[in-house]
Amino acid sequence: MYYIVESDKSFDQASADLDVAVKNNGFGVLHVHDIGNTLRSKGVAFEEQCKVFEVCNPVQAAKVLSVDMRLNMALPCRISVYTEQGKTKIGLIKPVGILSALSQDASLVEVAEEVEAKTIKMVDEAK
Repeated sequence: MYYIVESDKSFDQASADLDVAVKNNGFGVLHVHDIGNTLRSKGVAFEEQCKVFEVCNPVQAAKVLSVDMRLNMALPCRISVYTEQGKTKIGLIKPVGILSALSQDASLVEVAEEVEAKTIKMVDEAK
């Protein structure tokens, strides 16, 4: 279900490189949630870093929504850059598993496979 790689890069460099990789692969970054800083700003003692990138390809999203509008709740795709015990990691939950669990439509599996291949490529490029 997960695709996670460890990076030799710093958290900040991996985050910047993921942003570039997303755009280079025809997707856009809709929003970045800085979960680590948000938790710390709320007074929570949280030492790790964590940014969640919401990424989307509008053509692929439209294909999914035209088949089953309920799947808007599974969009956009999310790719995370985070630290864990001093190591930088980049990962995602694979779209094929998510959409297959939510719909049996064969055309959605095809879209999910395309999106999964692209998002894994983004992670590998940012690594």
